[in-house]
Amino acid sequence: IDVAREIQTADSALAAVAGAQLETIARQIRELQREAARVLEATRRDAELHRASCRFKKLPGHVYHLYRRPNGERYFSMLSCADWGDAPPHEYEGSYRLEADMRWTPVSEIDARERAIRELRPLLTPRNSDE
Repeated sequence: IDVAREIQTADSALAAVAGAQLETIARQIRELQREAARVLEATRRDAELHRASCRFKKLPGHVYHLYRRPNGERYFSMLSCADWGDAPPHEYEGSYRLEADMRWTPVSEIDARERAIRELRPLLTPRNSDE
């Protein structure tokens, strides 16, 4: 009877541990799904931005301003709304910085992106094994 009770207790404990681990995995899966959706949305947006008309060579690290003509054509300009005296010739859709990896970062997200890169840099720098 004692052995049966011990087995039952062990089974209950193992089931609880497995259940907790599975809950953790389920949370991680949901977060990965959300991250995958964010990546796919950013990739779609970046592809659309690369298709916008542009009459100059785009260089990584520069900010460009997106406008839409009345016929629906989207185009990049080097001139911001402020450069136009807050009266651009066409509908303003946003400003983006072209990154070295050819992704686009909305101007509103540049500070957060740079902060994240600064935080990661120490992790990516090889450490001297003599330290």
